[in-house]
Amino acid sequence: MWLIDRDTHGQDKSRIPLPAVLRQALVRWYVGEGTHHDEAAGITLVQNARIGHKWIACDCLGAEKAPPILTPAFLSEAETYYLRRLTSTKRPEHRADCPFFRDQVTNRISEVRSPNAVTDPPAGFFEVLKPAPEKLAQQPESDSIDDRTRSGSVPRLARLLWRLMDTSGVNVIAPLSAGEEWSIRANFSAIGYSAAKIEIAPGLELARAFWTHPRPLQANAVYATLRRLAPEWPLGHAPQGFVLLYAPSFKGQEIYVPGGEPVAIANRVQSPSMRGNKTAGPYLTLIVAGEYPEAHGYAPLRAYAQPIFNGRLFVPVDSELERQALREILAVQRELHSRRVDLAIRKPLFDTMTRDGPCRPDFMLEARSRITGEIGNLVVEVMGLDDEAYHSSKAVTHPRMRHLGALLTISADEVTSGIGREKLMAALNL
Repeated sequence: MWLIDRDTHGQDKSRIPLPAVLRQALVRWYVGEGTHHDEAAGITLVQNARIGHKWIACDCLGAEKAPPILTPAFLSEAETYYLRRLTSTKRPEHRADCPFFRDQVTNRISEVRSPNAVTDPPAGFFEVLKPAPEKLAQQPESDSIDDRTRSGSVPRLARLLWRLMDTSGVNVIAPLSAGEEWSIRANFSAIGYSAAKIEIAPGLELARAFWTHPRPLQANAVYATLRRLAPEWPLGHAPQGFVLLYAPSFKGQEIYVPGGEPVAIANRVQSPSMRGNKTAGPYLTLIVAGEYPEAHGYAPLRAYAQPIFNGRLFVPVDSELERQALREILAVQRELHSRRVDLAIRKPLFDTMTRDGPCRPDFMLEARSRITGEIGNLVVEVMGLDDEAYHSSKAVTHPRMRHLGALLTISADEVTSGIGREKLMAALNL
C-alpha cells in the first residue's frame, strides 16, 4: 500500500510505501479484528493522511496497475476517523479477496440503537479525547481502552453532559415552597459546583479546565490554560477542556450564543433527534477542546447540543412535545402549591434498573401534602411518536416503570388540548 497525493491516479513515483507492520495493523483495524493498538495506529494514519492531503492506494492489483483508492474521512457522529472506499465507473475495484473490497467495519450511526438498550452514566474520568501514539504503529504507553463511540449508541460527549446535569441537579425542579431561584446564573452555579467534584484525569479536577462562557474560547484563554496544564496531565490521558454554553440555536458547525459572535467547531454539532422530530432551542451545549493537528494546536473539536426547557430551567427535553408536557406539569405544580401540596419534578437522564429490566421514564413526580404529610409518586410517559418500533419498546418498558410508581401516559392530543393537565391533577390528588 502507498500514500499518494490527493486527486491523482496513484501511479506517480512520489507515492510513499507503507511499512508492512503498519499495513497489517491497518487491515486488522479496517476489518474490525484489531486490538486497540491497531486502532490507534489506523486512526493516526488516517488523521495524518487528512492533514497531509493524501489518499491511500491499495496494492491488491499489483504494483503496475492503477490502484484502488481509499480516502481518509472523519465520521463526526461516531466521533472517529475511518477509511472510505473511492468507487466510480472510472476507478478500479479491489480484488474480491482483498480486505478493502467491502466497506470498513465501523457500525455506522445508521445502525439504529435498540430502544431497550441500557443507557448508564459514563464510567471513569470526565474525558472524551484519547492520546494518539507518537509514531505510527507504536504501542501506546497506556493499556487503557479507547472509549470512542463507534456505534449507534449515544455519543460519550452527550452522556458526559447528562452526567454533569444529573450531578448538579438541574434536571430536578424542587417544589415551589423551597423558594429556589430559577435563572441562568443559578443553573450555571450549580453545574460549576459539580465540576469541582469531578476529575477530568487523575489528580485534575474538571473545574480547572471548564468554562461556562464563550469569551475564554474566543480569546484563546482556553488554549492557554490547556498549554499550561499539559505538563501536569497524567500519562495515558489527553489534555482537553470543556466549555458549556447556553445557546438559542446552532447550525452545522456553528453555535449561536446570546449577544456574541457564533462559536465555530471543527465538526458538525451533534444533537438528539427522534425519527424526524427535530427539537428547537434553547440548548445546553457542551464543547470539548483539545489538540487538533489540522489546526496545528488546540481547537474546539466537538460539541453536543441538548435541548432544554428554557433559560431559567435547564431541564433537558427530548422533543418539542416533551417541552409542552413539562409546561403542563409546571402549571399543575402551581395549582397544587395553591392547595398546599408540594410537587417535585425530575427528568431522568439515565436508566433505572428494576427487577424486570431497565427503564427510563419521561418524568417522575413526587407530591406531598403539607397538611396530611401524605406522599404520592407518579411516573409520566408522553406518547407522541407514530412509530411501531417505538410503541413496541414502550410495551416492554411500561411494566417495568410501574415498579417506580403509578404510571400515567399522556398522548400528544391530550397535552395540547389540556386533558393531560386534568389527568395529572386527578392522579396527584392527595
